[in-house]
This record gives sequence, C-alpha cells and structure tokens, in this order.
Amino acid sequence: MAEKQTILGRIAQLTKANINALLDRAEDPEKMLDQMIRDFTNSIAEAEDAVAVTIGNLRLAEADHAEDVRTAEDWGRKALAASSKADELRAAGNAADADRFDGLAKVALSKQISFEGEARSAEPMIASQTEVVDKLKTGLVQMRSKLDELKSKRDQLVARARSAEAQAQVQEAIGSINVLDPTSEVSRFEERIRREEARVAGQAEVAASSLDAQFAELEADSGALEVEARLAALKAGGSTGA
Repeated sequence: MAEKQTILGRIAQLTKANINALLDRAEDPEKMLDQMIRDFTNSIAEAEDAVAVTIGNLRLAEADHAEDVRTAEDWGRKALAASSKADELRAAGNAADADRFDGLAKVALSKQISFEGEARSAEPMIASQTEVVDKLKTGLVQMRSKLDELKSKRDQLVARARSAEAQAQVQEAIGSINVLDPTSEVSRFEERIRREEARVAGQAEVAASSLDAQFAELEADSGALEVEARLAALKAGGSTGA
C-alpha cells in the first residue's frame, strides 16, 4: 500500500505543477521544458508500470473472490443434495444411510461457510484496491494531459523564439540599409543635376544677352545710316523731309 501511496503522491505533485510559474523563473525556458518533458515521460512510463501491476493484483483478487463465491455456491448445492438424499433415505426407513448423507450435508455446509467467509474478507480489500486503481488511472490521464500541455508550451515557445529571431534579422537588415541610405545618394545626384540645369540655363541667358546686344547694335547702325541719308538729302535738296 505504501508503494501505491508513493505513486499517487508523485502523480499529484506532477499534475499540480504550475508550468507558467516555473517558466517565469527559468533562465532558459526551452531547455527547462525539454527537461520537464523528459521527466514527465519517464514518470508516466514508471507510473504506467506500477499501475499495471496494481491492476493485475486487483484482477487476481477479483478472480479469487469470484472463485470463492462460485465454490461456496457449489458446496451449498452439494449440501442441499446431500440433505435431500438423507430425507429420502430416512423416509424409506434407512436411517443409517440417512445419517451418513446428513453428515455429508454438514461437511458441505461447513465448506460453504468457509468459502463465504473468505469471499467476505476479501471484499473490503478489493473495494480499497478498486478505489486506488481508479485514482491511479485518473492520475495517469492528468499526467498525460499535463505532458501534452508541456509539449504545446514548448512548441509555442520555439515558434515565438524563431519569430523573434526572424524579426531581429529583418530589423538588422533594415538597420544596414539605413546606414547606407540610398536617399542621400539620390539627393546628391539630384543636386548635381540641378547645378547642371542651372549652368545650362545660365549659358542660355548669356547667349540671349549676346544676341540682344547684336540686334541693338544693328538697330543703332540703321539709325546712323538714316541720319547720313537725310543729311545727304538735305545738302542735295535743302529739304529735311523724307
């Protein structure tokens, strides 16, 4: 019984474990979960072996009890048969044989009482063993459920760790892009183009200024010719009109 109490105690301790609280205190939650999964798996295997032995012993006790009940019933039937034969012989006037069969009936009744007593004495133990086995089975179900919870927690933790690692790689890539910010290169290129455009515009403006000066000079020359022509006409005709 002490062994069964020990098994029940271990099962109760494991199934009551607060996984989240344990993880909060762990330096390496993933490694801790891996260890807990191994411990739970081993404990479940040990508990299954112990429970199997306990169940086997219970089934043997139940079989012995059932056999005692059947044997007691058989002796009861034999006692009844012997008693009936004795009554039949006594009614026929055969007292000696009747007494012999009554004696057999008494032996059968004694056997019946003995086996009934053994069956009754085993019943409390069987009831107790049945209760223990039920608790052990329930505990195993809880342990397997807790193991599934551990595995799920581990998978979630690994997935989150991988996601965090991927995000860190993305951020690192973004950081390296910022270090070599292409916009600064574009800005410098754009500024160079603007300066070139300004230079070309300046040249055009200079060219335009030169062309205007030539036209102005031409206009000035035309005016001087007209003055000379009018002067010649004046001398020739004495008229200042065109």
